[in-house]
Amino acid sequence: MSKNLVIVESPSKSKTIEKYLGSDYKVVSSKGHIRDLATTGKFGLGVDIENNFKPNYITIPGKAKTITELKRDAKNCDKVFLASDPDREGEAISWHLYDALGLKDSDYDRVVFNEITKNAVLEAFNHTRKIDMEMVNSQEARRILDRIIGFRLSKLMQSKTGGKSAGRVQSVALKLIVDKEREIQEFVIEDYYEIDAFFKDFEAKLVKYLEEDIEIKTIEEANEILNKLSKAFNIESIEKKNKSKKSKAPFITSSLQQEASSKLNFSASKTMRIAQKLYEGVDLSNETVGLITYMRTDSIRLSDEFVGSTFKFIEEKYGKAYIGFPKQSKKKENVQDAHEAIRPTSINRTPESIKEFLTPDEYKLYRLIYYRALASLMKDAKVEQTTVILDNNDYKFKTTGQVLVFDGYLNVYKEYEDSEDKILPPFDTYNSKIVVAEKIEISEHHTKPPARYTEAKLIKEMEELGIGRPSTYAKIVETLVSRSYVDVIDKKFHPTEVGFEITDKLQEFFSNIINVKYTADMEDGLDKIAEGDIIWYKLIDEFYTEFEPLVQEAFSNMEKNAPKETGELCPECNSPLVIRKGKYGEFTACSNYPACKYIKAEPKVIKEFIDCPICEGRIIEKKSRKGKLFYGCNNYPKCDYALWDKPTGSYCPECNSILVEKGKKIKCVNCDFIKEN
Repeated sequence: MSKNLVIVESPSKSKTIEKYLGSDYKVVSSKGHIRDLATTGKFGLGVDIENNFKPNYITIPGKAKTITELKRDAKNCDKVFLASDPDREGEAISWHLYDALGLKDSDYDRVVFNEITKNAVLEAFNHTRKIDMEMVNSQEARRILDRIIGFRLSKLMQSKTGGKSAGRVQSVALKLIVDKEREIQEFVIEDYYEIDAFFKDFEAKLVKYLEEDIEIKTIEEANEILNKLSKAFNIESIEKKNKSKKSKAPFITSSLQQEASSKLNFSASKTMRIAQKLYEGVDLSNETVGLITYMRTDSIRLSDEFVGSTFKFIEEKYGKAYIGFPKQSKKKENVQDAHEAIRPTSINRTPESIKEFLTPDEYKLYRLIYYRALASLMKDAKVEQTTVILDNNDYKFKTTGQVLVFDGYLNVYKEYEDSEDKILPPFDTYNSKIVVAEKIEISEHHTKPPARYTEAKLIKEMEELGIGRPSTYAKIVETLVSRSYVDVIDKKFHPTEVGFEITDKLQEFFSNIINVKYTADMEDGLDKIAEGDIIWYKLIDEFYTEFEPLVQEAFSNMEKNAPKETGELCPECNSPLVIRKGKYGEFTACSNYPACKYIKAEPKVIKEFIDCPICEGRIIEKKSRKGKLFYGCNNYPKCDYALWDKPTGSYCPECNSILVEKGKKIKCVNCDFIKEN
């Protein structure tokens, strides 16, 4: 008994951290969660409803061996350090380890670090603490709530609709998409017209008549105005203003997902998968080091040490005039965002200097994170904006332009922003106050309906509405797509027929629960549990007392959808053929079942499953030369990544590799994770 035992979540972290700590420490991995709620008890919820919702935890299939090994290691060491991730989920994992390994308070310490660098890890071991049970209670309350809502509503949807699941946040996100689609469907397109004057060096648009804003609804109105205009315009006013173009805050989880989507064309799940790798560590020429801080955060705070080193870097490379100020959060800080923003672990580790050690996608994401953090500590850019009003028979035309006076943060972040100079001629030096247009034209336009949600816009909306948390955004989007509740067309979400159906049924019976306000209030309640202001089981009891009667009513009164007829007749009994749902998806069968068991053979459709982990491709269903089914990248032969087992469409919760179906189990292609299918 000589070594100290350190337990982390991910195997990829353990070797790096062990190098930092030295020979007195043995670092091992729990490979993510070791326990979860059972599926026993009333409704299979895994909680004792009558006893303050006491959870019944069981070992996750495939983790018994891990727990046995961890118990042996814990028994043969002086002290156990629980070093799971620095958030509520990580706190809960530490508590499960403490409980499953039978540790005593004197046996262990909890250690947290926001970045996997030698200094950060060693410093964390100088400031250990005990498990924060209020954070654990908050996370476990979330898990129990999601289990209750997920199990009860999913079973309801499966029995009454064409849907497979429903969820506390998932169904609210779907409602946002459905509501937006209905806005688009109800939108009435209207024609309108604009009048523009074109000069040699600039253009101007008609905006007012006298002092009133002008709207032109018909071509007749437009022609009437055009007939009143001459080509000579009087320069009525010239206004110049110096404006600041503010630098952006460093990334939090949601803003990283949004920016990576719009600038790099990465899905949220892909962004988080790559960020996880950058956080856990990359092999450089002489060290293995985490390149970014923890990627699940709501906070824009930067450490004093990072701010100081970055200010020095800015002064040396760009000059003192470029040094800015740290961004201040506009919201109340809480335990959910107690750690830092997403930033590089060292400002001196430039993307260009380590490009050779990164994959192309890792480089793109690291570069985006690096320059966003750097830009956040640089001065605002300064622009001179000029606005000129031109008068023509009391019709006012406006033209604007701007010139970049000081580039500030745009010196490093211009590539990721639209910032082009639009230079106007020097009106204030003209001898005459008259300018002559080369032509004046009418153009026809149409009002546009609201834009559909992209993945980035949906995540931004969820964040602003206060529903979901950093660790859930990507999974919610992934679920909506995998359940076929939405189709993604030109990167925009279109609700499917099933998506509409699920939303309408839930709103019919659960409108007071499946809505933005209730969901946001529930998130606030979970935050208050973490802050020690609410007892966790009282929050769940209050919810369940309202929720379960609604479920019972829905099971009794929700109308079950009849199978949809295809318009064909059964070749065996002449009854209508209908579309039914089975374990492996939809199929066409006789409506006279069970008297007639006819099932129509359908042509095999090639299916997409998940992003290729090697390139930008997708894993699709294929057949070998001998006719055996397998799953490979659609970029073959450029990429030859392939699997014999069917991908589930999801990623491993422990190492973010692809999960596949293996008989009645779901297994990770990279680590030992396994669970029942």
